[in-house]
Amino acid sequence: MKLPVRAERRRTLSQRLSRFVLERIRQAYYRMAESATGSHKRDFLVARVEDARTGLEETKEQLQTTLERFSALIAYDGGSLASYYRALKREFDRSEQKAEEVRDHIDTIESLAESLFTEWEDELALYTNRSLRSKSRQKLRLTQRHYKRLIGAMRKAESRIDPVLGAFRDQILFLKHNLNAQAIAALQHELNHVSVDIAAMIKVMEQSIQQADRFIRTLEEPKELPKP
Repeated sequence: MKLPVRAERRRTLSQRLSRFVLERIRQAYYRMAESATGSHKRDFLVARVEDARTGLEETKEQLQTTLERFSALIAYDGGSLASYYRALKREFDRSEQKAEEVRDHIDTIESLAESLFTEWEDELALYTNRSLRSKSRQKLRLTQRHYKRLIGAMRKAESRIDPVLGAFRDQILFLKHNLNAQAIAALQHELNHVSVDIAAMIKVMEQSIQQADRFIRTLEEPKELPKP
C-alpha cells in the first residue's frame, strides 16, 4: 500500500510545481500584454471568469454524459462488455480533464483578482481629486464583495465535482477487474447515489454560473465620472 501513496504524493507535488510554473508564465504574459496592448488586469479577469463559466458548463455536461454511459452499461442486454467499458472509460477521462481545467481557471481567477485588488488599492493614494478617489474606492469595495461571492460559489462547485469523480473512478476500477454481468448489476445501487450527487452538483454549478454573470456585469459597468 505504501507505493501507491508515495506515487500519489509525487503526482500531487508534480501538479503543484506545474501550476506554480504556469502561474509565473501567466503573470509574465499579463505584464507584457499590459505594456504592449494597454489591456488591463480587469480585462484579463473578465476573460478568465468567462472561461471558468464555460468550463463549469462543459464539466456539467460531460459528467452527465459519463452518467449516461454508466446507465447504458448497467442496462447491458448483449454485445461486447469490453466495448461498453472502453466507451465509459473515455467519457470518464474527459470528465477528469474538464474538472482539471475548471480548477486551473479558478486558480487563475484568484491570482488575477489578488493582483488587481492590490494594484487598485495602491492607486487610490495617487489621486488628487477626492471625488474620483472616493468613487474608485466605492467601486473597488463593490467589486471585492461581488468577487468574494463569486469565488466562494466557484470553490463550492469545484468541491462538488470531486466526490462525483471519485465515485465514478471507484466503479471504473472495480469494473476493470470484474467485467461481467453480475458485477455490473451490483453497481446499480451506487449509480443511484451518483445520480443524486450529480443533481446536487448541477444546482451548485448553476448558482456559480449566475454569480459569474453578476461579477462580469460589475466589472463591465461603464465608469461614471463626477459632474464638473
